[in-house]
Amino acid sequence: MALHTLFFVSLLIFSLAGSILVFTLIDSSRGATKLFSDLQNSLEVTAKPIRDGVVLEPGKDMVRITWKLKSSAKVDADAAFKTVEVKLCYAPISQDDRPWRMTHNELYKDKTCPYKIVSKPYDKIPQSLNWTLDLDIPTGTYFVRAYAKDAKGHEVAYGQSTDAEKTTNLFSVEAISGCHLLLDIASMFFSVFSVVSLFVFFVKAKKNSRVRTQEVS
Repeated sequence: MALHTLFFVSLLIFSLAGSILVFTLIDSSRGATKLFSDLQNSLEVTAKPIRDGVVLEPGKDMVRITWKLKSSAKVDADAAFKTVEVKLCYAPISQDDRPWRMTHNELYKDKTCPYKIVSKPYDKIPQSLNWTLDLDIPTGTYFVRAYAKDAKGHEVAYGQSTDAEKTTNLFSVEAISGCHLLLDIASMFFSVFSVVSLFVFFVKAKKNSRVRTQEVS
């Protein structure tokens, strides 16, 4: 019993310490994390589905994405650019009543663009790629945003395939229902399995404790 209790307490302490470390790292990085409103809109980004005018299907349809420095950008506006990270982002219509997708001015809180498409070293030459929608992309309306990052990995500029209000040049995706159903079932199974395993552990530990108490008596 003592060994089981020690193991369980150690696991709790380890988990708590890990959580504290994560939050400490987040807090320590906030000083370096910029606000989205502080970033220069220096990149020109386009995102055009290969099949135009249709609802796109994950794993099948492709989007042609391009990005480059705006011709109107200031001289040496890209001096600090080291990498460019391109992301798929939710349009406002797909954020309504979904707090886990909400836009925040603080970049470390922002949930607008959860899907990474590609990250590449910055090049002054215009870049492009044909991106096939990942299978795990949920149903929604989207646009594409690119972040330019400095040597420390901090966002310093951006560009997006839509306007400031995020209402133009959007495209829609309809998820594969079966795929998401399986993922939901798997997630539920592992959650239930974790709870049941913890319950069985406590029951077994309590039973062993009673047996040992009876043996001592």
